[in-house]
Amino acid sequence: MAIKTLFFDLDHTLWDFEANSEKALAQLFEEFNLIKHVRSFRTFHTEYKKVNAEAWHQYSKGIITKDILRTKRFKDTFQKFGFKNDELVQKMAKGYLKISPYQTQLFPNAKETLEKLKSDGYALHIITNGFKEVQFIKLEQSGILDYFDVVLCSEEVGKNKPARIVFDRALSLANAKAEESVMIGDSYQADIVGAENAGIQAIFFDPSFEHQDKKHKWIIRDLKKIPETLVWM
Repeated sequence: MAIKTLFFDLDHTLWDFEANSEKALAQLFEEFNLIKHVRSFRTFHTEYKKVNAEAWHQYSKGIITKDILRTKRFKDTFQKFGFKNDELVQKMAKGYLKISPYQTQLFPNAKETLEKLKSDGYALHIITNGFKEVQFIKLEQSGILDYFDVVLCSEEVGKNKPARIVFDRALSLANAKAEESVMIGDSYQADIVGAENAGIQAIFFDPSFEHQDKKHKWIIRDLKKIPETLVWM
């Protein structure tokens, strides 16, 4: 059966989360003079990424809420450097949400690939675990919102990917059939396993060769490989 519908993850797949987050954090590091507490931005950023990854893991498991996540990642990072400042935690959390969604760096060939897929007649949609109030800003500011018909943020469902209900809801909203759909994402567990458990084929986007231990039939390192990959699926 021919593929008609494509679902994309957003962060780390189209929108370069790491690059955009680093820009926002660098601005906040300077604005709030964190050099008083940490010897360099690079040192701060390295620890923050570890703390943030763990916080997102806890959020995805339902252990913490998004409001806790937003402050916890800064509070725990500060603690790594031996200082506590609840007021600064709140300022960093608010500042990050204000600045980061307006960063616009996409992965190489993102727009060109979306344009190609759209012209080839595929229906394009987004399934993201990111928060609704910032994901639409990211899409709009980076100039790719108009490529997508449905943008589903998992918090609207009450579960995060890889929960099957998220993919089932996306299929319903897109009026699509699982067997005629493909999911493209960077998270093996959330995007690939989650989609396949819902009967959707998946393309694993791994640009940095971070998951060479993962065995999957369809793996790409560059988004421009999507059109030619779809031909073989």
